[in-house]
Amino acid sequence: MPIILPLLLLIQSAEAPVQPPAETSEQPVDWAEQFGFEEEKRDPVTGEFPVDPYEQSNANAGATPVRSDRLSEQFGGQEGIRRMTDRLIEINLADPRISAIFEGHDLVRLRRTLFEQFCYVLDAGCDYSGRDMRAAHQDMGLQIDDMNALVENLQKAMRERHIVFASQNRLLAKLAPMKHDVLQQ
Repeated sequence: MPIILPLLLLIQSAEAPVQPPAETSEQPVDWAEQFGFEEEKRDPVTGEFPVDPYEQSNANAGATPVRSDRLSEQFGGQEGIRRMTDRLIEINLADPRISAIFEGHDLVRLRRTLFEQFCYVLDAGCDYSGRDMRAAHQDMGLQIDDMNALVENLQKAMRERHIVFASQNRLLAKLAPMKHDVLQQ
């Protein structure tokens, strides 16, 4: 019987309600402030984070435009290209293979510059204002599997927009040579 009493006490203490810790009046610590990090502020007009200055040029798009009015029409003109771009970004963010690549990036800027790039390459009347492909993807560590996933997602976005296969291939053929500037060497 001497062993039963300590066991009963142990069981009772384990079943006793746990008291929540006492509330303190201390404010939560702002670690960014403590370590001297300044919060980046978005541009009030564009909604984008600031970037270091660079020379803007259509040459930064990584490809010359396709010379075909009909091709941009098959993509639905600028509005169709914008919808395809938005859908591509949605697909990429939901794709567990590559979604982490986009974490911490300025998706507002990405959406704008990717649209401009597609619009410029498809000769739909846009200029490209983003950085060149090497600078835009520097130190991201992108590998061929990442590129393949992105291309698959672009193909899915184009299929959803009912863009004919031959037109899809014309765009992909223009984009393919960029892999040398985008992938980690």
